[in-house]
Amino acid sequence: MKNTPDLNICIVGVSRDCFALSLTDSRLSRVCESLGKKGFKIRRLSTIIEHEDDTVKALAEAKDMKADAAVVYLGNFGPEGPETIFAKEFGGPVMFCAAAEETGDGLEDFRGDALCGLLNASFNLKLRRVSAYIPKDPVGLPDEVADMIIGFAPVARILCGLRKLKIFSFGPRPQDFYACNAPIGPLYRLGVEVMENSELDLLSLYNAVEENDKEALAVEKDMAAELGRGNNYPGVLGRLARFEVALMRFFENNLGTSSYGIFANKCWPSFEEFFGFVPCYVNSRLAARGIPVSCEVDMYGALSEYMCQLASLKPATILDINNTVPADMVKGKDLMGCAPGDLFMGFHCGNTCSACLDNYSMKYQKIMKNNLEPDGEPDITRGTIEGKIKPGKVTVFRLQGDIESSLMSYVAEGNVLDIEPRTFGSIGVIAVPGMKRLYRNVLIEKGFPHHSAIAFDHVAAGLFDAVKLLGVGDISFPRESLYPGENPF
Repeated sequence: MKNTPDLNICIVGVSRDCFALSLTDSRLSRVCESLGKKGFKIRRLSTIIEHEDDTVKALAEAKDMKADAAVVYLGNFGPEGPETIFAKEFGGPVMFCAAAEETGDGLEDFRGDALCGLLNASFNLKLRRVSAYIPKDPVGLPDEVADMIIGFAPVARILCGLRKLKIFSFGPRPQDFYACNAPIGPLYRLGVEVMENSELDLLSLYNAVEENDKEALAVEKDMAAELGRGNNYPGVLGRLARFEVALMRFFENNLGTSSYGIFANKCWPSFEEFFGFVPCYVNSRLAARGIPVSCEVDMYGALSEYMCQLASLKPATILDINNTVPADMVKGKDLMGCAPGDLFMGFHCGNTCSACLDNYSMKYQKIMKNNLEPDGEPDITRGTIEGKIKPGKVTVFRLQGDIESSLMSYVAEGNVLDIEPRTFGSIGVIAVPGMKRLYRNVLIEKGFPHHSAIAFDHVAAGLFDAVKLLGVGDISFPRESLYPGENPF
């Protein structure tokens, strides 16, 4: 997927000098063999770290192969000093894991003691204040270690992506949506760059794209092909195409020192009067290309969308946690093990890309039309893409800077149900076990905004670990026990 890191992960074996180096070598070979069979690419360093001189060699080797992330594999006890120096100096996400004993035969001469060695390594990492990824069950046989490394990939991808990310914003936050607040300090502490611009800047960029621009004409043709029979308002496609070209030209010319970019743009109420359309369909098309665009200048919403994309390697979206689901709509339906109170409708005007929608079509923004052009046919409020969100797995996620400029997050897994929403927008009925209590005791209690990022897969594990490695201590999720402060009666 474009605008997404193409990870180059290396793996280095470590061996304490009083253990047989061959034990690490042979075990590491079996891990790499297992990864190959699972179709996962990894680069093995030829150096096995026993001493600090080996650390220097391994770091140089990793640099030469342009590794973005690294796995430190304790084939035996391992040297806690040299291996943790490697993690400190590597400069990217690092995972630690260790080898389990394969058989009772030969334990007297070929025991690895990696269970003990990993304790020493984790203690030394803390001494050096190095945050490394350690799997939930970090000691295993080669096939198990291979699965741990595959689980590390989305975590590493999120961390690498955020370090080279720039958020472009256009316009101030609307008065009625201050809930989408964006304290800038925490974003910089994550390594994310921010470039704020005015709506006049955006209008100037749009006006610079002429109506007969060849690139815009090609985009207009592509839009018509994508919409097919759902192209209800072909007359607005030319305006939308010019806007898409304007955004992409700005994107390509302003990344600077960053490698990836996303947008957080103001899209109402003045936008429609000056641009002559709503930008929803263009936002959905950019999301399909790996460039999430959040509306209402929701920087943390766009960031959360991008993290969902990195975790799932699929286009993500942002939805309002919008309204309850009437009982008559769910009667006799499969609720995927959820109580009716754990259902909600996830809605937005049209940021969701067409690949994630059933029976999509271009329409007009119903709420804006009532305000901006209540009489007659829609004109400046045309440009939404609407449809039922396809049934399937989802992860509901948000990383947010709170009113004290501290970071907090929530994550939960659920499903979009195969239920017709019977209303407008890009919308779906979403079932998340425990959502009713999560909504009251986390989203309301901690002051999360109405926007939630949606990954179209179950990727909570990777998101949770990535947020934890980013130093966020406040991570909420559905739970059976009481939340802090929850009334027990």
